[in-house]
Amino acid sequence: MSGRSLERTRSELTEFLLHHRHKLTPADVGLSSAGRRRTPGLRREEVATLAGVGLTWYTWFEQGRDINVSESFLLRVSQALKLDDAECCHLFLLAHRRPPPVEAYQWQFIPPRIQTLMDGLARPVYVMNLRWDVIAWNAEADRLLDFAGRALPERNILRMVYADPTLRRRLPAWHRDAYRLLAQFRCDLAAAPEDPAMQALIKELTVLSPDFRRWWEKPDLETFGHGIGTIADADGTQRDYDHETLIVDEHRHLKMVAYFSSA
Repeated sequence: MSGRSLERTRSELTEFLLHHRHKLTPADVGLSSAGRRRTPGLRREEVATLAGVGLTWYTWFEQGRDINVSESFLLRVSQALKLDDAECCHLFLLAHRRPPPVEAYQWQFIPPRIQTLMDGLARPVYVMNLRWDVIAWNAEADRLLDFAGRALPERNILRMVYADPTLRRRLPAWHRDAYRLLAQFRCDLAAAPEDPAMQALIKELTVLSPDFRRWWEKPDLETFGHGIGTIADADGTQRDYDHETLIVDEHRHLKMVAYFSSA
């Protein structure tokens, strides 16, 4: 990166931090507002205290000095300044030129309009996080895969496919679908390979499913699938599906999976 562009990035970092520090009030962060303040917002020492970092180090960081800061430093500053996901990502890009570390296990709510959008679709649709936990769905998806009837830890696509014998009996092409889903999950795992929640799911499925354990050890997974391809109804009627995925929240790694009948 040229010196000019580096200086511009440092200037943008300073402006970003000042903007968010100045727009907060002491009351916003649980501090007393007694006494006159010469400038709006929080003082540098207040941000440093809230973030649990040294005042000198934070001052140099805000001034755009050439110092190295850790991921934990940036996350603590983000929390102190009450940054949302997009703002936290922007701070990381300015300071580290890369987004913040991924949190795979998040049971977040989705915006009401996303739920309204799903409810208005006459096809199965659900939203899942990076770990493939299903956090929202519409009525068609519930009729197809019974999300509401499952306990929270069991509301995970891989766990459902590999460890639910009732669902497995409804999947005529189980080996094809399970194999393709595992290949896709491997791709998603690359975003957070060391995440404890991701590793815990892999360990759990390795114990629960011999098929998962055998295929997980194979390095040659090349076919990918975003959803279950063939599902049988209660009367035995088989329904084939194609799938499309849409990004619901890129910062929280939430994806919507929509099922389209291929018949």
